Amino acid sequence: MTSRLERITEQRLDSLNKIRARGIDPYPHSYHLSHTIREVIALFEQQGDSSQDVSLAGRVMSRRSIGKMSFLDIRDSSGKIQLSLRYDLLGKEKYKFLQDIDIGDILGAKGKLFRTKSGELTLEVSDFAMLSKSLRPLPEKWHGLADVEKRYRQRYLDLISNEENRNIFVLRSKTITAIRHFLDKLGFMEVETPVLQPHAGGALARPFVTHHHTLDEDLYLRIALELHLKRLVVGGFDKVYEMGRVFRNEGISVEHNPEFTLLECYEAYSDYDDMMTLVEGIFVHVAEEVLGSTKLVCRGQTIDLGLPWQRLYLREAVKNSCGIDFEDYPDAASLRARMAELGMDVEPTKGKGRLIEELISTYVEPKLIQPTFLLDYPVEMSPLAKRKRGDDQLVERFEGFVNSMEVANAFTELNDPIEQRERFGQQLKERVGDEDVELADEDFLQALEYGMPPTGGLGMGIDRLVMLLTGQQSIREVILFPQLKTKE
Repeated sequence: MTSRLERITEQRLDSLNKIRARGIDPYPHSYHLSHTIREVIALFEQQGDSSQDVSLAGRVMSRRSIGKMSFLDIRDSSGKIQLSLRYDLLGKEKYKFLQDIDIGDILGAKGKLFRTKSGELTLEVSDFAMLSKSLRPLPEKWHGLADVEKRYRQRYLDLISNEENRNIFVLRSKTITAIRHFLDKLGFMEVETPVLQPHAGGALARPFVTHHHTLDEDLYLRIALELHLKRLVVGGFDKVYEMGRVFRNEGISVEHNPEFTLLECYEAYSDYDDMMTLVEGIFVHVAEEVLGSTKLVCRGQTIDLGLPWQRLYLREAVKNSCGIDFEDYPDAASLRARMAELGMDVEPTKGKGRLIEELISTYVEPKLIQPTFLLDYPVEMSPLAKRKRGDDQLVERFEGFVNSMEVANAFTELNDPIEQRERFGQQLKERVGDEDVELADEDFLQALEYGMPPTGGLGMGIDRLVMLLTGQQSIREVILFPQLKTKE
C-alpha cells in the first residue's frame, strides 16, 4: 500500500513528464529578474505606475481558481506577492500549463502591477516559466512547520514554512554585519587563523581530534581563537579580531552546541576596563542597528542593554548569593565540604576553580537578568589573564551576563612569558587527567618571549547574542544547522 507522500510524488513526477513532453525544460539554467518582490512593491508605492513590465520569480505558496482566472502567491527571499493569471491573456495552451503547477514549484513571471478591488498589490501575468519543479510537497500547514526536530534536521523546510524563523537568521546576519562595522570603525583589522591546530589552546575545553594523513600526526579543531590572535599582536597588529567557528567536544544544551560562532578581539595597550567599554559599545550599537532600541523583552521582563552595565565583584556576588566566601577555603577539599553542607553534589575530582564555577552557575548567574559584569576571578580559574593590581590571588578578568546567560569573557592579558609558562605547568599539575585543561603551546610561549605589549582581550558568543536579540531560549533556534544525533 502506497503512502500519501508516495502518491503525491508520483503525481508530481507525472506532471514533470508532461512538462518535458511539451518540450519545456522544467529546470532551466537561469531566469532574468528585473526586481525582487520587495523592490517591486516599493516601486509601485513610490510611483503608482502600472505601465512598466516587471519580471519576478519565487516559490508558489498557494493557489486558487475562479472560472478562467487563477491566483498564485509566490515568495522570494524579500517578500510575497499575488499573481493573477487569466485565460484570455495567456491563451489556451499557456493557461492549460497551470494544471501541472503545484505548491512548492518555483516560477518566473512577467507582467504589469495593479491593485485588486480589495487593495492587494498583484502582478497581472502576461507570461510565466517553470524554473524548478518541486517533487515533494511542502508540510501540510506550510505557514507553521510544528515538528521541532524536523525543523532542525530539515532547516530548508523550516525556512520555507516559517517566516518568523527565517527572520531570526536575517537578524543574525545583520548582527554580524553590525559588529564588523563597529570594530572596523574603531580601527580593528579582521583576520583569519587556523581551524586545524597542533595544540588545542586558548580555553578550557575538550577538543575534537582528527588525523592528517600526509603529515601523519593528530590535529585539533580549534577551541578558541586566542593564541593565534595574540601572536599577531606580538607581530605588530595592535587591533585584531576574528569571527569564526570554534569546536568543543562537550555536552549539548539550550546554551551549548559543539560548534559555535565566536568573536575574539585584542587591543594592544588596553586592559579589561577598556574591554568593558568595548562590550557595552558593541551591544548598544548592535541593538540599535538591528532592533532600533537598546531595550528588549525576555521572559516577560524588559532588559536595557544601554549604558552603563552593572559591575559586581565576583567574590562579593558569590558570598551574597550563597554565604560562601571562597577565599576562606584554601583548597578544593575544604571548599567542597562547605558546598556539600548546602546540598550541592560536586565531583570529587574537580579543583577549586571548577568548584567556584559551580557556585557561580548555581547561585549567581540566575540572578543576573540586567546586563552585568562579574569582575576579578581567582587566578586558578584563568591561566591566560594578568594578576590583579594589588591582589595576586585574583586576575583582571570579567564575564558579562544578560538574562542569566554568559555573553562575554575578557582579560587583561598575561604577557609575562615566564609567569605564563609557570601557570600552564601549575594547571597541568592541578588537573591531572582532566580533559578540559589549557595545553601548553610552545610556539605561543616563544612568541611571548619576543615581547607582547599590554593587551586587553575579549571573547563573545555570537549565537548567544542572537538568542538574546531574538528572544529565543535555545541555541538551536539561532544556528541554521545545529548538531543532532544522526538517524539510522
